[in-house]
Amino acid sequence: MASAAGAKRQQADLMKMITSEYEVEVLENPATISKGCLEFMVRNFRGPKDTPYEGGIYSLYVHLPSEYPFKSPSIGFRTRIFHPNIDERSGSVCLDVINQSWSPMYDLKNIFDVFLPQLLTYGNAADPLNPEAAALMLREPEKFRVRVKEHTAKFAIPLTPGSKAAAAGAGMMATPSPISLGAAAGSGSSSTSGGGGGSGAASGTAGTGSDKSGSAKTDGKMKVDEAKCAADAADEEEDADDGAGSVVSELSDL
Repeated sequence: MASAAGAKRQQADLMKMITSEYEVEVLENPATISKGCLEFMVRNFRGPKDTPYEGGIYSLYVHLPSEYPFKSPSIGFRTRIFHPNIDERSGSVCLDVINQSWSPMYDLKNIFDVFLPQLLTYGNAADPLNPEAAALMLREPEKFRVRVKEHTAKFAIPLTPGSKAAAAGAGMMATPSPISLGAAAGSGSSSTSGGGGGSGAASGTAGTGSDKSGSAKTDGKMKVDEAKCAADAADEEEDADDGAGSVVSELSDL
């Protein structure tokens, strides 16, 4: 079971997501609830502007362990995506801020507002989960962009209700049954400033010879962004705690 402080932080971060532009659905999973974990879907994460992912709307699965925030969250794409650091079949994400450099000072909104957009903007072909995407990014960057745009249009562009693709649920991976929590819908556009969302960065227009310089630049940007996120999280912590009780009450009503 999660400690009282851990449960409070889970609810505070969940409330930040609900009251922002993200559409959130809490998943009712007795096995994980009994262990003090929290699971939910974010249904409207938008591809960053000025990238081949722009225009795509992605669903992501989020798991907060009972040890959160001292243990990092698990996050995976449930909409298919073509990216060197995201497994196309499972949706697993290779992101240093989650896998290696997580700090309790970060929160979920930092991940969705900053780090995931950075990952999509500055993919790291040197540490791939999708070798095909990584090879194409390094050797033929223009073909990589075309492939991503085609993939985005096929799986992540909102579908017309009643179409064959919509009826078949094209591009969606299986998820547990959700209970609707309701959320403030709005523009999900995310900041793409900064760099290095993954363990490094290889620009979509860079070749093999420029990998090291690209990684150095984006690593520096990421350090600045991580410090900013930590400061923002500390400033917001008090406000978020005040509202956490309302989410606990809403979940109890469900």
